[in-house]
Amino acid sequence: MDKSKIKKVVLAYSGGLDTSVIIPWLKENYNNCEVIAVSGNVGQGDELEGLEEKAIKTGASKLYVLDLTDDYVDNYIIPTMKAGAVYEDYLLGTSHARPCIAKALVEIAIK
Repeated sequence: MDKSKIKKVVLAYSGGLDTSVIIPWLKENYNNCEVIAVSGNVGQGDELEGLEEKAIKTGASKLYVLDLTDDYVDNYIIPTMKAGAVYEDYLLGTSHARPCIAKALVEIAIK
């Protein structure tokens, strides 16, 4: 793919070091593309506070914070519990939130 043709990138954004550093890297390596950051609220509480300012400061054009809690509970947590999906006595948590967040990112990218 020709990097110069990429105009926009939708990034799953947590506000951590890795996603904060990747924003300027994407802009530098993909012809100053627009980076749209997306965070999914799957019930992590106040962890999402201050993300917009941080995303903008690191070069994102905007941040969408999507409330995915109902979708996450109904379509991921409950089916996982019903299936008894555990790993070393822990219900799979962070890993099964990712498909829910990924689905929301695709919806933003399509828009």
